[in-house]
Amino acid sequence: MFQKVLEYTGTYRKTTYRAIVFMLLGVLMNVIPFWLIYQMIAPLLNHETIGGNDIVWRVAVIGVCAVGHGYFYVHGLSLSHESAYHTLENLRISLQKKMEKQPLGTIQEKGTGVIKKMFIDDIETIELLLAHALPEGIANIAIPVFVFIFMFFVDWKLALLSLCALPLGIMAMMIMYRSGTSKMGVYYGAAQKMNNTIVEYINGMEVVKVFNRDGDSYRRFEKDIHAYRDFTLDWYRVCWPWMAMYNAILPCVALFTLPIGTYFVFRGISTLPDLVLVLCMSFGIGAPLVRALGFMSTLPQINYKIGNLEKLMNAPPLQQNSNRFTGKDHSVSFENVRFAYQDEEVLHGVTFEAKSHSLTALVGESGSGKSTLAKLLVHFYDINGGAIKIGGQDIRDMSLEALNQEISYVSQEQYLFNISLLENIRLGKLSATDEEVMSAAEKAQCNEFFARLEKGIYTMAGDGGKQLSGGERQRISLARAILKNAPIVVLDEATAFMDPENEEKMNDAIAEVIKGKTVIVIAHRLQSIVGADQICVMANGTLAAVGTHEKLRKTSPEYAKLWRASEDSNEWSVSTKSADLKRGDEEV
Repeated sequence: MFQKVLEYTGTYRKTTYRAIVFMLLGVLMNVIPFWLIYQMIAPLLNHETIGGNDIVWRVAVIGVCAVGHGYFYVHGLSLSHESAYHTLENLRISLQKKMEKQPLGTIQEKGTGVIKKMFIDDIETIELLLAHALPEGIANIAIPVFVFIFMFFVDWKLALLSLCALPLGIMAMMIMYRSGTSKMGVYYGAAQKMNNTIVEYINGMEVVKVFNRDGDSYRRFEKDIHAYRDFTLDWYRVCWPWMAMYNAILPCVALFTLPIGTYFVFRGISTLPDLVLVLCMSFGIGAPLVRALGFMSTLPQINYKIGNLEKLMNAPPLQQNSNRFTGKDHSVSFENVRFAYQDEEVLHGVTFEAKSHSLTALVGESGSGKSTLAKLLVHFYDINGGAIKIGGQDIRDMSLEALNQEISYVSQEQYLFNISLLENIRLGKLSATDEEVMSAAEKAQCNEFFARLEKGIYTMAGDGGKQLSGGERQRISLARAILKNAPIVVLDEATAFMDPENEEKMNDAIAEVIKGKTVIVIAHRLQSIVGADQICVMANGTLAAVGTHEKLRKTSPEYAKLWRASEDSNEWSVSTKSADLKRGDEEV
């Protein structure tokens, strides 16, 4: 485990080693006074006298050791923290780079709470290993080992007695580790679930309030928090008795030495000066031993978190190459595409082609695989079988950057960064001038709501674009697509958040986006795609039919059913009835 973490220390590995050396000196300074105390007691045990000068200089050295212990130990901690925080920086950067290479869909599936916990909480925990457990643990275990070796040269029988308390303490510690480790996976699973639930609860607060679902939402929130509390307390209940036992036994190195050693002295097996020396040195190493072995309780947790981080870091990267786009045109073809979320296959050998400069619509019931096809085209996931090609070139044969240059993807939900609306639009083309950005915004019908904003296009979007409505965020995303001017456009229900009043304006913006492009559109309102060059009907993860609107109405039962449902929804209306109230009825 140490080796895994030290790989990320980089140039600061030497700083860690220096920290260990300084802490070794610090712990040594804490043990030397007990040797000096013995030197002042020893003459009295041998019926000799000790001069005042001898006592004074030894007391002075004890004072110097106290100061030296503080200096060396604190300086060692300073160096270890310097190395630790640079290592955490390297870990986070490395994790970020690894995540950049993984499928975006896989990252999204983990949830914001899990990613936040890994980047902040789990990596922060490793600071305990680097800044304390590693340097302090080595220093506090190395000095006692040398002292025990010294004791064996003094009197091996008394040295063995000093060691007797260690197996009991370590046995209690091992039982605690074994019991605690068995519950660790459940504990961290509950923590991750709670993190995701808290993030979801806060983000969905507006919807919860609007639809008066406070009770249901809060019950789930409360349930996950209580589950985390219960798993935590259950884990601690298992560990607490054993933790108390080893904390009580480990410092008492003289637990057996004092009574049995005294008996040895009376029987003439050992000498009184040797017993006093061993006892003095035992008192000197009790505290370092507890500190060193105390870090062991954190190692299973740290190891578990490092394992999770490594699992994320070692996850298979997105299949891509460093090649540029070399397709002969911008036609899009799905060839026997198979895909599974986790272990459940949701696309079963889908094959169709969207010809260059044509409009292809994907329709079907919810869960039929329409949005999945769009996400696979923009390479959110790697497919499990078949191929997706642009102009004959497999998307896995080009870099993700090259693929993104060829495709503009406008999904139902768009994220805006907390920067100005102008800079949010400029994300579509970072080299664009302000004039080009403003032109794209005008074509996307954004100027209407810019006029209502005090700073217009220079208004800050807020976290996640919270300053704008859903429809306004979609128009910003369309402005990005117009500015990007990619030859392939994927629209995933781009008017989902539009009110009827603004839908016509949005359709004008969409017409600007798709002009002269290869377009794949996912639509629930079939009236908007009756003029499509081809319509692909999805059903249960398979391609049920392909054709024009008129052809499919006659030949595809699935499409005919969708069309009837769409026509019926257009006839829906809301009727209101008002009753005349007599004036007397209104009076109270």
